[in-house]
Formats: sequence, structure tokens, C-alpha cells
Amino acid sequence: MKNPKPYGLNELREMFLSFFETKGHLRLPSFSLIPQNDASLLLINSGMAPMKPWFTGEQEPPRRRVCTCQKCIRTGDIENIGHTARHGTYFEMLGNFSFGDYFKKEAIAWSWEFLTSPEWVGLDPDRLYPSVYQDDDEAFEIWNKQIGIPAERIFRFGKEDNFWEHGSGPCGPCSEIYYDRGPEYGCGKPGCTVGCDCDRYMEVWNNVFSQFDNDGEGHYTELKQKNIDTGMGLERLACVCQGVDSLFDVDTVMNITNKVTEITGASYGQSREKDVSLRVITDHIRSSTFMICDGVLPSNEGRGYVLRRLLRRAARHGKLLGVNEPFLYQVCDTVIHENEGHYPELRERQDYITKVIRVEEENFAKTIDGGLKIFNEMLEDHKAKGEKTFSGADAFKLYDTYGFPIDLTLEMVAEQGMKLDEKEFHKQMEEQRQRARKAREALGDLGWAGVEFGKEVPASEFVGYDHTTFEGAKVVALVVENEQAEELMPGVEGIVVLDKTPFYAEMGGQTADHGVITADGVSFTVTDVQKNKGGKYMHYGKLTQGVLKLGDTVSAAIDTTRRKAVMRAHSATHLLDKALRAVLGDHVHQAGSLVEPDRLRFDFTHFSAMTPEELGKVSSEVNRAILEGYDIHTDVLPIEEAKKKGAIALFGEKYGDTVRVVDMGEGYSVEFCGGTHLDNTAKVGVFHISSEFSVASGVRRIEATTGRASLELMSRNQEMLFQAAAALKAKPSELRERAEAVMGEVKQLHQMVEKFKAKDALGEAERIMFGAHEVGGLKVLTATVPDADAARLRTMGDMLRDKDPKVVAVLAAVNGGKITFLAVCGKEAVGKGIKAGDIIKQVSAIAGGSGGGKPDSAMGGGKDPLMVDNALAMVDNFVSMKLKG
Repeated sequence: MKNPKPYGLNELREMFLSFFETKGHLRLPSFSLIPQNDASLLLINSGMAPMKPWFTGEQEPPRRRVCTCQKCIRTGDIENIGHTARHGTYFEMLGNFSFGDYFKKEAIAWSWEFLTSPEWVGLDPDRLYPSVYQDDDEAFEIWNKQIGIPAERIFRFGKEDNFWEHGSGPCGPCSEIYYDRGPEYGCGKPGCTVGCDCDRYMEVWNNVFSQFDNDGEGHYTELKQKNIDTGMGLERLACVCQGVDSLFDVDTVMNITNKVTEITGASYGQSREKDVSLRVITDHIRSSTFMICDGVLPSNEGRGYVLRRLLRRAARHGKLLGVNEPFLYQVCDTVIHENEGHYPELRERQDYITKVIRVEEENFAKTIDGGLKIFNEMLEDHKAKGEKTFSGADAFKLYDTYGFPIDLTLEMVAEQGMKLDEKEFHKQMEEQRQRARKAREALGDLGWAGVEFGKEVPASEFVGYDHTTFEGAKVVALVVENEQAEELMPGVEGIVVLDKTPFYAEMGGQTADHGVITADGVSFTVTDVQKNKGGKYMHYGKLTQGVLKLGDTVSAAIDTTRRKAVMRAHSATHLLDKALRAVLGDHVHQAGSLVEPDRLRFDFTHFSAMTPEELGKVSSEVNRAILEGYDIHTDVLPIEEAKKKGAIALFGEKYGDTVRVVDMGEGYSVEFCGGTHLDNTAKVGVFHISSEFSVASGVRRIEATTGRASLELMSRNQEMLFQAAAALKAKPSELRERAEAVMGEVKQLHQMVEKFKAKDALGEAERIMFGAHEVGGLKVLTATVPDADAARLRTMGDMLRDKDPKVVAVLAAVNGGKITFLAVCGKEAVGKGIKAGDIIKQVSAIAGGSGGGKPDSAMGGGKDPLMVDNALAMVDNFVSMKLKG
């Protein structure tokens, strides 16, 4: 058996894409790890996942033959990461795809040519073994008769091994190709061959013949067009070519591990535990770097939680290697260096990626410190009760309230020789999910947004960039109560789909247009517009007049006043984005927005609260750009040309070959954007920031107003200014000086009142003192003080206690049916064992309340005003009994 050529991972990626370009395939860049319009996936987990609409025929692909190298994340077996050499969360999937073009014959022939031809990978054919689905005689015949593989070297496997499906969508039988790595990788058992669980025969290629569509519930329908979906793990192919044991030994991955080794001081082979930690850190920092680059941010739900878990798991393994300060961010440069040739966006966003990881590491350090304290308290409580099982409810509280990872709790519980009640933990997790689901349902579902109109209903053409009204639009679909209808009756709410529309559908953070759709004697009021994944613009609203029928020709008119207000706010978000970058730095990226009439909400990546000075600079810069009156131009450009102009793209967004670019001020602000905009920045009017606050870890939010909303705010503020000036009998320009003078007068008056109160309290305390009587050598007195609050009682009590060291005094005040008690004891009284705290407990209890405090001063309360006299009457007896005791 000859050994393969030791191609590097980056060489193999380029070689694969180049090979399929020679076969007429269009090379596409990797799609984002964030799925677009696919709620069934949290993260892209296969090469074909982003192309589902092309496979089903729902959308037209850019070409019938396509090849990609797709970034993928799979975390279903995250607990195995590090413990085995074959598991990883991040990998790259090489793929060649056919959408109704070639099928089994070509796919099998090309896979064999690429793997075995000396011009390409050049693997030894004698070390390759194909497999087919047990019922796929067609594929068997191609391998046997056309490629020339002997029948005994072609393996038939069942559905579990050779039928590809991942969730809902296209699926079908497979034909895999296995590589024999040699007996040294085998299990040594008799009969060890392809399909054995050992590491000898490694699957390197998987031809998937997509013939069916799976609805996710086990129902299969024949696809109208037969497709090819080929998947080959890039790291696996590199393992074979480089003759290494695992994906962690591949050149680019090992270079990352070497960086981890340099930082931690740990290296492979020292111990199994250190090997596990090195693999975990290497794998997780690769995944995290790519996820953050595509716009994922750490959070407590969804894909953000996947990222947080990866980073925290890696950070914890750093601690196990003795690194107690943030270090993962230092590995980013190596990850980027190894991958930037194919993914240049990594280098472009390096500062941002590094910042996100470092902040998450620092936050996790605080979580660990706080969580460990709570964990130890819980642990001691379990041990004190002699329990051997750590409560699942406690584990959930650690996770839910303190952000403590469950896997860390599991490990620490095991170290104590205890077990964790995982059943109870998962029960509480499910209950939390149910609560969250109900909360989402309470917000109202999208209902009709999921209506499937079918291919016979054409995609709507948006004409709203150039038109605010459009004559001659055709009604191509109507929906009433989630069902397609032939007509819409007066007073009924429904959806109208037009072939052409000036109405902007809600997307990209911009709210939808409102307006009316009319015809002869017909009027439909539009209150919302949504665009479904098939490109149909769904106009939500109510028919107020006439009968609207399928096929009718109508006039569509938007509310232009509202549209102008929305455009003011939208153009302002672009200026705000530019200003934030200028003031805070290039790490700032838009993380979401909401644009409404003259109001905007802008989320952006930043890792600390903005100072008043920074907010002032941002506001000034936006208003400066408005006053400059920059012209606003929109162009549709090839994406590469747009990037050369410096156009900023949104994280996680997938763009086509051409993009719409909004340019303000000939390069001042250039962004990819499909929304509607003004033609000049001056029309934004006054820009006013109303708030800035945190919405997630590393994400801040600014809320602001423009146009009429800002003018209304200024008008209200001016009105309040005039009212305040009139109340203080001053001109608006003199208001500050007058307010300061009045505050000074108020302060003087307050001091005078306090002096008077103190003098009055002293006088009242002296009068009360005359009522004192002797009990065992101590001066005991009780009194009810009318209209006194707690502060006045405390002042009087301090005076009584300081006046005579033998005093024992209890004062009471009744306000609004509630009683306040105060007890004080002088030094000699305390020395004889009489404590104010003990007295107040007894007194308060008689009046239906409670209290306590120090030996020389204590306060309490009561609920029954009729018992005040009885409570005070027991003080003499309490003192007498204490002295005798």
C-alpha cells in the first residue's frame, strides 16, 4: 500500500473547489453559521443545510452545479469533545451539489477521480472501499460495472448508515467511500472490515442522492428534481493525507494546540487529563472564533448559549491546566492566521472577536468565584444532613440564577463522592422552557406568516423605492383565517398579496408601511406588511368597503407622511452607526435595530456603558452630519465592488452577487441596506438620544428620536422650562441662578427647622423625664409621643439615654393605625443586665408586632393600637424581674 501525499488542510480545500470548477460547478463562499429563514436549525451543521430552498425547488439556485467549503457546528456530542480524538464541534464540509442536473453516475465517477487521480489527491485505489444503501442496486452497478470495483469490495448498509437525513428537508440514499488506514489502526478482531467501530476504516466521502423530502415527522415524498449532495469532511481528508491519528493532529489544528501549549505550559502526552483539556480548548476556540465572526454573541439562550457554553468550557479547562486569568483571546490570532486565506473576514474582525472572547472570559471568572461560594454553601448543607445526592433543584438554581454551568456542577459533585439528581435538574429545565414558550405565545403568534402559497403564486415585485402609489397591481392571493380564499368581504380581516407593491415589508429592522389598497367601491386598510420566504409581500389589514376578489386590479398607496418619518429614523441609524465607530472604535458593529416613525432603537457591540461625554460626542457628530446636508445615493452594485467602496455589511447576513448600497456624503457612511431612505441627511431634522443601556453581555442599546418626535420633545421641554421659570419668578435665562438661590434658601430653612425640632425634642424629653420613677435603683419611664415619626423618637431616645446612665425608657408613637416603639437603656442599666433589645421584643409582641436591636437602643412595631398602654405597662415588671433574676 502506498502512502498518500501529505497535503496541508488549506491545500486540500483549494484543490477540491478547483477540481469541481473544472466540472462546470460555480464556487460559492461558505454561508454564515447562522441559518437564514430556517427555524429548524440553531446553527449550520452540514454543507447542504443553507441550500434547502434550492434542493426543494422553492428558490432558483445561481447555477445547477455548485461547490462549497461550508463552515459547520455540531454540538450534540459536546460531552465527548476532548475525551476522544474523533469528536469536534467545528469542522468544514466540502461539497459538490447538483440541482436537477447530474445524478449518481457523474457523482460517483467524480468522487473516485478526485480521490485517486495523481493530478489531484492521488490516494491508493486499493485502500478505498465504497458502500451503498442496501436497496440501491443502481449505485452498486455504477461502482461495479463502470468504476470497476469488485463486488466483494462494495458494502451494502442499512438505513442507519447509508440513508442521509438531518432534520426536515431533502434526504436520500448514500454511497460512502472508506479509506483503509492500515492494520495498526484496527481492533485486531477476526473479520474486522468496513463498518467496524474501530479506527481502521475511515469514511472520507459521502455521496448523498437526494430523492425525497422529509417533513420532519417521518413522511417522505418524491422530489420533483433529483439532486446530488456530496459531503466530505475537510479535516478527515487531511488526516488521511497527512497520515495522522486525529483531526487534532492535522497541521492547522495542531498549530492552534501549539499556541495553547505555549500559554498553558501543558503539552500532549503528559497525562490523559491534560490531553483532554488541550483538545477541548483547541476545538472550542476554533468554533467560538468562527461563530463570533458570523455575528453570534454569548447569551443564555439559543445559539448564544451554545457559544457561551463553548467558551466557558474552554476557560474551565484552562483553569484545570493552571491558567487562572483570561487567555483564550490570546489564541485567536493563531486561529485566524491558520484560516484567513479562505476566510479573510476573520482578520477584518479580529479586534472585535478578541474583545468578545476576553469580556466573556472576565465575566465567567466572576461567575465562577460567586458560584463556587454558593455551591460550597449548598454542599455543606447536604453534608450536614448526611445526604449523598446533590439536589437537582440546587443545581438548577446555580445554573439559572448564578449562570453556573451544569457540567461544572456535575464534575464538582463527583469529586465529593456524591451524585447529582439530574432527573430533577432536567425536570426544572423543561418547566422553564414551558414557561418561556407560554410567554412567547402570550405575545401572539405570527399566524399567517407561515401560509404556503405554492409556486403558482408569483413573488411580489417591490416598486416602493421609486413609487409611493402604484396603479394596476393585481391581487394574486387572498388569505382569511389562515386559509387561501377567493374573495374578502366587508369588515373581515385578512391578507392581500399583490404582484407589484409600493409597500415596504417589515425587515432589516425597518417597520412596515401602512396605507390603503383600493379599487372601484373597494377599500382595504393596510396595517402591516410581511414578506414570506417565497418572496410574497403579505399586506395585513381589514376590508372596510366593498368586496375584494382574487384577480382584481387595484391601486396601492402608502401613507407618505408615515413613510417620511420612517425614512428620517432609518437614515439616522446609518449616521449613528458611523458616529459610534468614530467615537468608540472599529469594534462597534450593529447587532440589531428597530426603525419606526421618527423613533429608532439601535443595538451595537460595546463592552461598557457609554459615558456622558461619549454620548455627547456621538449626538454632536450625528447632528453635524445632518446639518452638513449630505446627499444620499443608492446603487445596486456587484458585492466585490461594494466592498471596495468600504460598504459595511451586517453580521450573519447572506448577500447575493449584487447588493444595494446606501452612500451618504460620497463615502461618509456607506452600508449594505435594502431599506428606504431620504435623499439628503438634512431632512432627518433634529437627532436626540433619549437613552443608552445594556441589553445583553457585550451589547448596548441607544434609543433616539428624529424629526417631529424630536421637535415635540423639545417643545415639551421648553414648555416645562417656561412653567418652572414662572413658578420661580425668573426669566428662562436666569432659571439656573434662581433655582440655586432657592435651593440655598430651602437648605437654610431646613437647617432652622431641624434645630427647632431638636430643641423641641429636647424640651419634650425633659418633660417626659419628670415622669420617671425608680425601680431597683434605675429610672424607668414610659410615654406615648403624639404625631412623632421614627426619627423623632430616635432623637428623643438618644437624649434620654445620654442624660442619665440609669435610665430605662420606652416611647411609643401611633401613626395611621401602626405603632412604633423605641427602647433605650443607659450604661448602668445595661451593666445590670437590662437590654433595650430584650425589652422591645416583649413590648412589640404584646401589640401584635416584632422588633429588636442593640442593648442600649432598639426599635420595633405593633399592629394593635388598643394594646399600646398594656405594652408600656409591662416595662416596670420586666425591669423588676430582670433585676431579681
